[in-house]
Amino acid sequence: MCCECSDRLQSVARSAGGFRGVLLFLVPMLLVFPATSWPQVISGLACYVALDGADTNPGTLEKPWRTIQKAAKTAKAGNTVYVRGGVYRERVTIKVSGSATEGMITFQNYPGEKAVVDGTGLSVPASENGLFLIAGRSYIVIKGFELRNYRTSTRNFVPVGINVRGRSHHIQIRNNKIHHIEHNGTSADGTDAHGIAVYGTVADASIHNLIIDGNELYALKLGSSESLVVNGNVENFQITRNKVHDNNNIGIDAIGFEGVSPDPATDQARNGLIARNVVYNIDSYGNPAYGTDRSADGIYVDGGRNIVIERNIVHHCNIGIELASEHSGRATSSITVRNNFVYLNEVVGIAVGGYDQYRGSTRNCTIVNNTLFRNNTLEWENGELCLQYDTRNNIIKNNIFYASATAYGDHRGYFITNPFGQDASVPNIVDYNVYYIPGGELSSQWQWKKQWYTGFAAYRTKTLNDAHSSFVDPLLVSTATPNLHIRATSPAADAGQSLPASGTVDIDGQPRVKGTVDIGADELQ
Repeated sequence: MCCECSDRLQSVARSAGGFRGVLLFLVPMLLVFPATSWPQVISGLACYVALDGADTNPGTLEKPWRTIQKAAKTAKAGNTVYVRGGVYRERVTIKVSGSATEGMITFQNYPGEKAVVDGTGLSVPASENGLFLIAGRSYIVIKGFELRNYRTSTRNFVPVGINVRGRSHHIQIRNNKIHHIEHNGTSADGTDAHGIAVYGTVADASIHNLIIDGNELYALKLGSSESLVVNGNVENFQITRNKVHDNNNIGIDAIGFEGVSPDPATDQARNGLIARNVVYNIDSYGNPAYGTDRSADGIYVDGGRNIVIERNIVHHCNIGIELASEHSGRATSSITVRNNFVYLNEVVGIAVGGYDQYRGSTRNCTIVNNTLFRNNTLEWENGELCLQYDTRNNIIKNNIFYASATAYGDHRGYFITNPFGQDASVPNIVDYNVYYIPGGELSSQWQWKKQWYTGFAAYRTKTLNDAHSSFVDPLLVSTATPNLHIRATSPAADAGQSLPASGTVDIDGQPRVKGTVDIGADELQ
């Protein structure tokens, strides 16, 4: 029981049925948490925090606590801590845990009121920290807060909005608004920050059963770090329905092999889902860590494995989606990228492989049923899809690639680039795609195993790729808006190859297969 709390409120059902509405869209995914993973508790005690309260109070509605921190060291399993409206200038370290039998501990805004945790004037310590810090705790929900204005200029100090570390598990981060978490230093390194960071730092105990859902992260100054990241010994996670935008480095990242877990065998984010997120305006230009480079990904997997990336919308970033490994001898592997809209990104739509010959590899990944539209807006000749260093046994099928002509020369359009040689014993397979540029087939540019080709016919003949693909207008609903759904008369309809990896629903959650599968992220209904 919560310390002297007496107000019993009906809480959200925590049974399998209670979560069914939230998890319905996960049925076709490779990853669904078992219903028994979460507490089977349907009611609990309510506790309260308010600006006119006192930490010597019992924490009732009539006599609330004054600080969230008081609740964070007092609440018991099954409690919901309601934080009344107002601005709370404190850093909160969760000192309690819920349990599988007695229920989650939920910290949330009082319904209809805006609870703000504001870092204005708070120092950022050198040690682990966050406006919310969860270290070695379990069965915790953080929900409905606005977190803002947590800043430093001190080198190697890292401000974080919500920070999860250590032996934590069964953590939910839902419907929070996180902004102006900033490192305002000017050096090229040691100027990092995160909106939400989950670091699995214990070799033999993963952070698992993690849900990060429905949050908005924006106006973050991140240095060489990420807006939302899972790193190290993290598994069985869901990053869903978040809006990540207007930040100066990577939007969403799943990382391995950085030494976050002391054991290399568990130092890898894995077995996760990144779905239904909207990521845009992610740009590293002017970031002290990158200078004039534009290298920030909307969604990035760097060393992760067994992750599904689906039904996301990624636009106006430096790089749309990237599957890479920054560590020599290490691979990003078994990632499925499907049913996404990727458009108007500056450098490239989708990139796979190490960015130079000193990096690791991308292996056994599947890129299917995506729609890529007019990426490479900086006209750097990277195209819609770039296969970088050491890409092996990857499948690229059922995608729409709609390129835009460059503004110089003969108005060429770049589709696939491959500036490194590939291992012939484990080839990448490219087929059943639709390609188009308004300037026509002869204006298309292709690069395969370092060799350039002009025209779709020449590329296909010389590389033996795309035997069942076509160069034809996919008849998108609108190229001006853009609206990347296909019209009823589209030649992409019923033109794909039936693949289990395509999933059972399209980008809108509608049935993926009606007859023969359509090419692209949208399935005509």
